[in-house]
Amino acid sequence: MAKRSTSRSFWKKPEGKTGLLVLLLLIGGAAMAVSALLPTLIMLTTSFINLAIGGVVMLALLSVFAAPKSRALIWYGFKSAMRWLTGFFVKVDPMAILNAYVEDLEENISTMKRQIAKLRGQMHLLNESIYKNNRQIRENLEIASKARDTNDRSAVILRSRKAGRLKESNLKLEDLYKKMEVMYRVLTRMFENSSILKEDIKDQVRVKEQERRAIHASHTAMQSARSVIKGSPDQRAMFDRAMEAIKDDVAGKVGEMERFMELSANFMDSIDLQNGIFEEEGLRMLEEWEREGDSLLLGSEKNKLISEAEDDSRILDLNQPLSEPSQRSGRSNQYDAFFD
Repeated sequence: MAKRSTSRSFWKKPEGKTGLLVLLLLIGGAAMAVSALLPTLIMLTTSFINLAIGGVVMLALLSVFAAPKSRALIWYGFKSAMRWLTGFFVKVDPMAILNAYVEDLEENISTMKRQIAKLRGQMHLLNESIYKNNRQIRENLEIASKARDTNDRSAVILRSRKAGRLKESNLKLEDLYKKMEVMYRVLTRMFENSSILKEDIKDQVRVKEQERRAIHASHTAMQSARSVIKGSPDQRAMFDRAMEAIKDDVAGKVGEMERFMELSANFMDSIDLQNGIFEEEGLRMLEEWEREGDSLLLGSEKNKLISEAEDDSRILDLNQPLSEPSQRSGRSNQYDAFFD
């Protein structure tokens, strides 16, 4: 079951930033108006009667703002207005944003497929280098053994040291291969999960677009305002909150996916297998990612994939074709739970 995302507060959304700017402008305008009218206000308040009337008006205004229902209605109207205003400059419609994420996912999935193919090729080359080193280690040790039988001390030292250097090189290469295996397992699983994610988003948008039109047609803004005043749940607002939660969840998953793709691309670009060179920074970044908490896109599978890569008994088949899952009939959509 999909995990329900924590909805962001109004002030962290684009319309919230617009609202903050509008409030600052209103406060600035009010301060300028008070400053300009201050001499007149001082003159008016010298009259006791005018002062009493002003106090009554002020108390009436305060009582309106103090009433919970009035505050709720004003807050609802303010948020609606700021969302409408923000829509002129920024895309805030969750449906439109989700459609944009589908396009991003399609592009990322294609890029990820190429990265996996490149990584697989590098791992084959690395395996070949390790195999050649092992063969040369055996050959040098055999020559050293024969030289020892003939008391050829210089040959024993030379061949033994060469075998030692090759062993040391292989330890580094094998450690590098383990890291590449972690990356390969993670990328292939991300590829599979992203393909499913893309299909789930497309399904949700197709189904919920029709549902939203029906809800918005039957629940006007005035009806939603009345529901806010009564303090009862509003179907339109609940639906919009669920779509916002889906949008935020997808944003996090796509962001994580792109971050790991960038990390893996930088790591692979730093490797020179021909000369046995790779940058420590790439390894450090990968190890830092491994130490982080659960993945949004992989969930609890992240630790499992890392453990499998470190387990010598779990041999990775690099010749296995890449799985490209399609939408399966009967499989639940990971975002259905957001509307429960």
